[in-house]
Amino acid sequence: MNERDLRTKPQTRLGILGGTFNPVHIGHLILAQNAMEIFDLAKVLFVPCDNPPHKGRSMLLEPRHRLAMLEHALEGELRFDVCDVEIERGGISYTVDTLTELEQRYPDTSLHFIVGTDTLTELHTWKDIYRILDMCTFVSLCRPGADVSRISRESLHLDPPWPDRLLANVATGRLIDVSSSDIRYRVAEGLSIRYLVPDAVEMYIAEHGLYT
Repeated sequence: MNERDLRTKPQTRLGILGGTFNPVHIGHLILAQNAMEIFDLAKVLFVPCDNPPHKGRSMLLEPRHRLAMLEHALEGELRFDVCDVEIERGGISYTVDTLTELEQRYPDTSLHFIVGTDTLTELHTWKDIYRILDMCTFVSLCRPGADVSRISRESLHLDPPWPDRLLANVATGRLIDVSSSDIRYRVAEGLSIRYLVPDAVEMYIAEHGLYT
C-alpha cells in the first residue's frame, strides 16, 4: 500500500511510531509488527524526531544518520514506511505539530499513536495533550519489566474519560529487551550488535564510524 492508497481509502488505520531511533533496532520493528497485528493497522509510519522535547541530546546522532538507518532497516518492507515530517520541520519535535501535519496529509485516515506502557504515565506532561488525545488513538504495548497492573487511572493524571480510554487500548506483545542505549554502549566497547539491529543498520554504523 503506497501513500496514495492511504490518502484515498476511507478510515485506514494508520500507525504512528515516533522516537529518536538512535539507532533503530529489532525491538522497534517487533513493536510495530505487534501493534499492526493486535490493533489491525494497515501500515506503520516510523517518525524520527529532530530535537526530542523529553530527552537530552547526549549521543544523539544527526538526523541524516538516524533517517538513513531507518530507511535501510525498512527497505523492502511494504507494511512499514519512514516519515521525515519532524526532521523536515526542524526544531523541537512536538507530537501535536506532527499530528496536525499528518491529519492534513491523510484526511480520511484514523491515526493510531504507538507507545510503550511506560509512556502512558508521562502523557500528561506532553504539550497540548488534550488536543493530541482528540486527534489520535493511543495504542500501548507492554515492554520488558513493565507491570501494567500498577498503572492506575490516577497515575495518568488526566481528566475523564481519557484514563479509561487509554487503559482500554493496552495489550501485551512480544517482550524484546533491546535498547538503543545498550547498542551504543556495545559499539563503543567494540562488542557485537549482530542480531540486535538489522544487518543493513549494523553495516551503516560500521561504515560511518558511529557511536565509537
